Amino acid sequence: MTASPATPEHRRKPTGKLAENIMHFARVLRAAGLPIGPDRVVDALRALDTTGIERREDFYWTLAAVFLSKREQQDLFDQAFHIFWRDPQMLERMMSLLLPQVYGRAGQAEQPEASKRLSEALYAKREQAQSEEQQQEIEIDASLTFSQSEMLQHADFESMSGAELAQAKKLIARLRLPIPEAQTRRFHPDARGTRIDLPATLRASLRGGAHIIALKRRSRVTRHPPLVVLCDISGSMSRYSRMFLHFLHAITNDRDRVHTLVFGTRLTNITRHLRNRDVDIAMNRVAAAIQDWAGGTRIGVCLGEFNHKWSRRLLGQNAVVLLISDGLDRDVGEGLGAEMERLHKSCRKLVWLNPLLRYEGFQPRPSGVRAMLPHVDAFMPVHNIESLVDLARELEQGKWQRHSGRIAA
Repeated sequence: MTASPATPEHRRKPTGKLAENIMHFARVLRAAGLPIGPDRVVDALRALDTTGIERREDFYWTLAAVFLSKREQQDLFDQAFHIFWRDPQMLERMMSLLLPQVYGRAGQAEQPEASKRLSEALYAKREQAQSEEQQQEIEIDASLTFSQSEMLQHADFESMSGAELAQAKKLIARLRLPIPEAQTRRFHPDARGTRIDLPATLRASLRGGAHIIALKRRSRVTRHPPLVVLCDISGSMSRYSRMFLHFLHAITNDRDRVHTLVFGTRLTNITRHLRNRDVDIAMNRVAAAIQDWAGGTRIGVCLGEFNHKWSRRLLGQNAVVLLISDGLDRDVGEGLGAEMERLHKSCRKLVWLNPLLRYEGFQPRPSGVRAMLPHVDAFMPVHNIESLVDLARELEQGKWQRHSGRIAA
């Protein structure tokens, strides 16, 4: 005889202790960035009262169905679940994020990287148990964060410590690039338009039947042009490119039609990875996709590959191109001038961002810099948060003038 399926009355239901743990689990998810309120905790308890807690798999998917609202939250929830509900291997990996990492000759073992934001949320309880005097001291420290943020805006990325880089990433996540809208070839009905829409006027006259025909007007559709970013990830640009990727992640999730490609000795398209809204997951996937990080630089070869494979599909509709590089080419500028000229003719504006411009006595002496300089519309420094703010301001104005030597906005 086969046993009859278990009924809801025979299933194990959440007890008071388990309900308290589910509440703490929801707090951890909320501290890690998931929008979870008390209503979802109540819904989770009701769902578990129906499904039961006999099987771990049913328990997992019941909480996931209640707590998750977007697909990109799945990885963070999966890590938090296995850590909170006692998976020893995941707990060791999370604890390792809080300690200095030392790798041997064999390198690092290939394991799924956990979210640092999640580790901070799991172990934040130690910082919450403080007295009122300690809380007052924290308030006094918070009053000094404004001057500290002012210092961070002027500090060079290369000279920042690890803690300063973490704070700078939070400031960079708030930056945006307000590129002005450009007219397209399409038209839309507009009562104040300057062009007369003759087909629409004739159709309206057939329906109206009046002796006086009202003219229908139209105007061109305006839209933000595509933004294409070519970022140098060679050894000389390693510290800057890491910060730029956080900046590009914020831009990619703020507006549409943003395409990011990185180059060193080869060209890699990382647009799809940066579209993930979780910055930790996005950076992990970018790091896994890039194979030539902090290596040599072949700017001419990489730009030639972009011109032949990507320019037609990405540089349409008045695209703006940001080229982030120091111009130090391993091939000594061979073929770089021709590829830069072709790239410049294929886009609306070509802006070159060079960290070396932070030096007042900068001179375009390297052959790669001399080959690239005549074919750009703007030549600007980008080495700290203030320079990124200046970039946003200049892109919003959208007016550049070219001249020999340094190109200023």
